Amino acid sequence: MNNLIVINALTVVLLVFSIPKSNAQVSLDSSTTKKEYTNLEEALENPDKVFRLNLSNQNIRLPLDSIWAKFQNLEYLSLRNDHLTKIPEGIGSLKNLRVLDLSGNDFKLLPESFSRLENLNEIYLDDEKKMDINKSLWIIKDLPNLKKLHLENDNLKSIPSSVFYFHNLEALYLNNNRFKKIPKEIQSLKNIKYIDLHDNKFKLDNQNFQNHGFGIKIRF
Repeated sequence: MNNLIVINALTVVLLVFSIPKSNAQVSLDSSTTKKEYTNLEEALENPDKVFRLNLSNQNIRLPLDSIWAKFQNLEYLSLRNDHLTKIPEGIGSLKNLRVLDLSGNDFKLLPESFSRLENLNEIYLDDEKKMDINKSLWIIKDLPNLKKLHLENDNLKSIPSSVFYFHNLEALYLNNNRFKKIPKEIQSLKNIKYIDLHDNKFKLDNQNFQNHGFGIKIRF
């Protein structure tokens, strides 16, 4: 009888510790509460609560650089297709920024302050016909967490030389450009795992190249 009581007590203890702590998990998982803001004025009302800010396709006039320092929790920022002739230096103060989309604008250079975006993981620089790509990429080449670089539809005939200094790069998107042959220089990208080259100008035996693809997954 005493043995039975001990076993039952142990069972109760195990049940208590095995109950899923669903409420705690929900409160810790901030992704479930990350609203995407599409209006800058609304976002500025509670900037510390803004994790995602999408201002794309608005032809927006961006305010002074000082406002960006208020968004210290911002992880995603899109200014796609806003026809900006200058990118605000203040964006470089966004220490938690992970994804930045600047595609389809009219600027020439990325700000020097972008060299401080130490948590940036992915940047979109597509449809940039006026940007000095080499000089701009040189500014962000040493970012320690930058893994994905988008240079799609940028009228490229060759890989910008600055790309080969992105030692942490894992994915490179070069689709919809003007490459006539596969650039063999990709071998020097030591950590690259994926390259997108579809919709370019070359013709090749895809299977044969993939057999000698330097261990890199390539999309043609």
